[in-house]
Amino acid sequence: MNIIVPIKQVPETSNVKMDPETGRMQRTGVEGIVNPLDLFAIEAALRLREANGGTVTAITMGPPKADTALRDALAMGCDGAILLSDRRFGGSDTWATAYVLSKAIQKLSPFDLVICGERATDGETGQVGPGIAAFLNLPLATYVSRIIESGEESLRIERLIEGGREIIWSPLPMVITVVKEIGAPRLGTVRNKLRARKTEIPTWDADVINANVELIGLKGSPTRVVKIYSPNLSRKGLVVEIKNPEDLEKAGAAFAQFLQDRDLTNFIPKCDCGE
Repeated sequence: MNIIVPIKQVPETSNVKMDPETGRMQRTGVEGIVNPLDLFAIEAALRLREANGGTVTAITMGPPKADTALRDALAMGCDGAILLSDRRFGGSDTWATAYVLSKAIQKLSPFDLVICGERATDGETGQVGPGIAAFLNLPLATYVSRIIESGEESLRIERLIEGGREIIWSPLPMVITVVKEIGAPRLGTVRNKLRARKTEIPTWDADVINANVELIGLKGSPTRVVKIYSPNLSRKGLVVEIKNPEDLEKAGAAFAQFLQDRDLTNFIPKCDCGE
């Protein structure tokens, strides 16, 4: 089974900063890590390889320094890695990003499965995985929590849905996005870390993957961040410090008055206390 895992290098959550003028994330001088939710996708791919044989290839789109994320994937046990890096990719939204990744995946054909993380912690959209499936015209299953059965031609999986779980079957190739329940990511071994350090990671640009330049970068992105601001939270309320029984009565009276002022007393359940 040949599996491709698209991953993303993201800033550590505490270091996420946005440029208020351009609406784009500031990455200069910020330490990057593998998107934590992509680690679960890598783990799922490695387990499938162990059960069925084959290869696991990690790919990412980003600046040259994004190869550190790929080396982390190699340290976990991935067989190969591809860096998609081109100034023309800059400013891509989720649509353009999914297009670039899909073109790279097509170049890596044949493959059996594409496994993505649920979402990226810097964007929180969850759109790239489904976008890849759409561009490749492949079956898609999101929020996959368990791979029940895997074969050469099909996959039987469990996915989380609102109010329960759903078990589905799909022919291969397909695209899935996984959640944390799929399995805890493993740590990289010393041998794999040494191999990752020495591995020469190929870099593909738009020309290598035969991408339409009209569909990448800002030009190919149908969405824009037009404004970024921090919402102002203002709550006008009465604070009553309770230090004695009299304060408790005062707080109760204030709450009752609050309900009366807003005509909400009808919503108070009546208590049959036997008085």
